[in-house]
Amino acid sequence: MAEPQPAVVEIKVRDDGPYKVTGPVRLIDAEGGVFEVPAEGSIVLCRCGRSADKPFCDAAHKRAGFDSCPRA
Repeated sequence: MAEPQPAVVEIKVRDDGPYKVTGPVRLIDAEGGVFEVPAEGSIVLCRCGRSADKPFCDAAHKRAGFDSCPRA
């Protein structure tokens, strides 16, 4: 009998936009607050630094003209 494989966490870098993180993930902020993402869920994290909802993306990168297209 094969052992179950752990769920894979996937992080996608979007051109000129946020990081999309697909769970399962536990995000812990600087004050110890926890945000759980289930295996079937996802979150988008700010990369431009201008979101009013940090660490989450609120699309401020579009208004700010954020420009970044890194490649792995």
